[in-house]
Amino acid sequence: MTATSPSKWTDRYEMVVGLEVHVHLKTRTKIFCRCSTDFGAAPNANTCPVCLALPGALPVLNDHAVELAIRASVALGCTVQSTSIFARKNYFYPDLPKGYQISQFDRPLATGGCVQIGVRGDGSPINIGVTRVHMEEDAGKSVHDRFAGYTAVDLNRAGVPLAEIVSEPDMRGSAEANAYLQAVKQILEYVAVSDVSMEEGSLRVDANISARRVGETKLGTKAEVKNMNSFSGVVRALEVEFARQCAILDAGGRIEQQTMLWDANTGEVRPARSKEGSHDYRYFPEPDLPPLVVPLERIDHITRHLPELPDARRKRYKRDYPDLTDYDVELLTAGPAMGEYFEHAARAANDPKTAANWMLGEVLAALKSTNQPIDHFTVRPGDLAELLNLVRDGVVSHSAAKQIFALMVKTGDPPAQIAEREGLVKVSDDSALVAWIDEVFAEHPAEAERFTGGERRLQGVLVGYVMKKSKGSADPKKVNQLLAGRAAT
Repeated sequence: MTATSPSKWTDRYEMVVGLEVHVHLKTRTKIFCRCSTDFGAAPNANTCPVCLALPGALPVLNDHAVELAIRASVALGCTVQSTSIFARKNYFYPDLPKGYQISQFDRPLATGGCVQIGVRGDGSPINIGVTRVHMEEDAGKSVHDRFAGYTAVDLNRAGVPLAEIVSEPDMRGSAEANAYLQAVKQILEYVAVSDVSMEEGSLRVDANISARRVGETKLGTKAEVKNMNSFSGVVRALEVEFARQCAILDAGGRIEQQTMLWDANTGEVRPARSKEGSHDYRYFPEPDLPPLVVPLERIDHITRHLPELPDARRKRYKRDYPDLTDYDVELLTAGPAMGEYFEHAARAANDPKTAANWMLGEVLAALKSTNQPIDHFTVRPGDLAELLNLVRDGVVSHSAAKQIFALMVKTGDPPAQIAEREGLVKVSDDSALVAWIDEVFAEHPAEAERFTGGERRLQGVLVGYVMKKSKGSADPKKVNQLLAGRAAT
């Protein structure tokens, strides 16, 4: 059902949100077998007796998946338990061959974490609690649009290792939910545990949401919203479901605990089924897997070798690069590869602010237009620094540098080579500059006459004409000097 705008209700009702984030761990093979986890393979190509649940097939735990799950848990501030237990979560679904999912229930891998999503007006942090991180296997995928009138099942995803990150119901509104998701995604990228791609299904979100009267402390009855395939979709779904619940409560009705499906095309939520409790899944310890015992030495080793986290990098940039604005820092630390590119270019050019300006201008625009990830960008950070040095040393003009950069994006060639080949090395010779100025005056006689007659504001226009005629190679400082001389006469 569609609901009215959530803003109608915020003076009387408060949104309470907890999120479950399911993350594919970046392993080459599945969690309990040696089948590939590669995305995009032919349907059911990456399967074996274990993930097909054939009789007699037994699971063997992937140690690399354990390593990545521990790394994610530590990065999220959780306490990793020395012993955790795998359990069978029993339910029927067409793409779950065993009729149960191997997960963790009352003895998860890690508990008690925290993610900061911002600061309040008084400077205090806004923290979202992480209840638990547990490991489990993914189910397969039901495909509804491949064959008309039929649902197909692709089991390539069955058995792909997942870490499920369960938050406390600490978020108050869709904006905080979005900020939390962005922060969790960024942390997981920094510690390289997942591709976190919602497009490929390696990051999925379920939202538990309830509405309560402003001022109340008791949690309301929650609904779980599924089928959200983008962070913006999560925001929209939460707002629609919140408005739906508020309308029911305002009319004196009761909220039913149920699972809702989000339809992004219609902007609607609709009931899928009544919400199960843990007893409905009939959890019991997985008899084919022993308890997962993680030595304290292993936890300590992973903790000590954890990569720099986003918050630490932001603080370091603010300390080491005081010329950068808070906005600069946020964008440059958006992902680990972005920060590494910037630091390489800034060191090589010995000019962090100029490197940042180019990163947030030309580089980001080129990445967007070419759809390249920055770690595979055709312009290497050392070559960007060389281009900045050419401008600083007066070898090329700023406008010529932009032309050179565009050609670097297309070809990957070094900037000095392009500047020489394209005739973009700065021309400071008076005779050449005077010749271009004469041509501009001849082509634009009205502007030239007004300029020499005292209309000085046209000087910038004439400089632009000269720069265009010279394809950006004219020395703009000398052009301005020469034009000023003509105005004086």
